[in-house]
Amino acid sequence: MQSQSSSISGHTYMVQRKRGDQWYAKWRGPKRLTDGRTVTEQTQQRLGPTWKGNGRPPEGYFTAKLAEAWLAAKLTDLRRGEGIPTESSRVSFRIVAEDWYSHGETVRGLKASTLRDYRSVLDCHLLPAFGETPIDAITSRMIEAWRSRGIADGSLTRRPAIKAVMVLHGIFERARRAYGLATNPVADVERLRDEYDPGEYDWFSPEEVRALVRAAASEQDAATFLTAAFTGQRMGELLALRWRDIDFDAETIRVFGSVDERAGRTVPKSGRGRSVPMVADVAQTLAKLGQRERFTGRDDLVFPNAVGHFLDKSALRRRYKEAITTARLRPIKFHELRHTFGSLAINAGSIVEVQHWLGHADTRTTSRYLHHKSRGDEARRLGPAFDAPTLAADASAGAAEPSRAGGGIVNDA
Repeated sequence: MQSQSSSISGHTYMVQRKRGDQWYAKWRGPKRLTDGRTVTEQTQQRLGPTWKGNGRPPEGYFTAKLAEAWLAAKLTDLRRGEGIPTESSRVSFRIVAEDWYSHGETVRGLKASTLRDYRSVLDCHLLPAFGETPIDAITSRMIEAWRSRGIADGSLTRRPAIKAVMVLHGIFERARRAYGLATNPVADVERLRDEYDPGEYDWFSPEEVRALVRAAASEQDAATFLTAAFTGQRMGELLALRWRDIDFDAETIRVFGSVDERAGRTVPKSGRGRSVPMVADVAQTLAKLGQRERFTGRDDLVFPNAVGHFLDKSALRRRYKEAITTARLRPIKFHELRHTFGSLAINAGSIVEVQHWLGHADTRTTSRYLHHKSRGDEARRLGPAFDAPTLAADASAGAAEPSRAGGGIVNDA
């Protein structure tokens, strides 16, 4: 009787395509059924494009020799009893991905904005790459090869690539828990560092913020721009702000909500509330705004539209751009008013305080503002270390030097 190990075999082959030839592998190997039995089935998998150049192939490309080596490693694992698919894990990546997305929406209660981000990653990147591939056939090498090709051809930039792999990890964790997948291949994918460029965003000085405020089309717009720049709130958080959230006695603004264009009022991006110091300029401006004729009750919005409802974000951005033009300032995005706060606040608070004020989940996000921290005090404290010694100090040091009389040797080390 033929053993299971001896029935495991396969071969590689190349398929000519208009967009480039592709290497495939086909093999017969074991599969575990849900009732515990093991059967033999045939599996086919695309490995990657053919390398026809000279020298070592780029990551993700295959020669005949590399394709054979890949298959040999796969067959060796199967003969050892490793990586054997189960009946439930033969579902496609698309099915598991959509299940993961639905689970996040209905069970985990993810914010609408987060779901939109995930939907975009799925539709633009992951489903076109892995959609109909069996979930258990996707390996860490395949994921790294796909990522490398995307970065090389420009279809993926570094940050979207990092986010896509993060989403992949969540999908495969769902497959592991709900579909019987043995391991999560993303755990072995080499991580890319999110290299931060301190010059990738701009921000206004306090004088430029005040010029922007003076150029605003209305008192409310002026207060909105000032509050954004001097408290670091996101636009959605500003538009959700109610008068009951402002504590003039405690000089504090409490951020409990955010406005999403489709979902309405939601929680802040971090998922929890926070408090932000209210500097004198902001307190005086909001106090004056609170003297208007309408919409000054505890539950009224601080920055409402003409009928007391949420402001339209696109209209606010348009008026913001017009104010920048009127003030003759360089054009920066509304969100960079938040960066203005972070870049200025880092000179007054610790990184942990600034992290809390901005609502960052991780201090690594806040650390971008350390590039803008003033080093004046540090320079003054460090300066004496580089001062030249005085003549008096030299004389004093000479008088205190141990005697060398008698030819003794003094160790100066």
